[in-house]
Amino acid sequence: MVQLIQNLIGNAIKYCDTNKIPEIHVAAKKEDNHYLFSVSDNGIGMDSKHLTKIFTIFQRLHRNDEYNGTGIGLAISQKIVQQHGGDIWVESALGEGSTFYFTIPLT
Repeated sequence: MVQLIQNLIGNAIKYCDTNKIPEIHVAAKKEDNHYLFSVSDNGIGMDSKHLTKIFTIFQRLHRNDEYNGTGIGLAISQKIVQQHGGDIWVESALGEGSTFYFTIPLT
């Protein structure tokens, strides 16, 4: 779980708009049969056509000379959530930041 949160916060910092001070908000709330977590940022955001493929291993939206990385962080994050019986998804708009959500079932 620590790696999951580190990956999401690390990406929020990495994909920060250079003209803005990074703002990251982490939240959690208990819902019916699970906890709902969210990590929101004011970064560069993503076009909606990329929102599902970013969880594919080695899938990158940028070249290494723009943003470094391997393209495995979100795939690992998805595996962690799935191993706990939850789901992960993202809502984003280009230039407006992103919010990653994930659920973990109550035990």
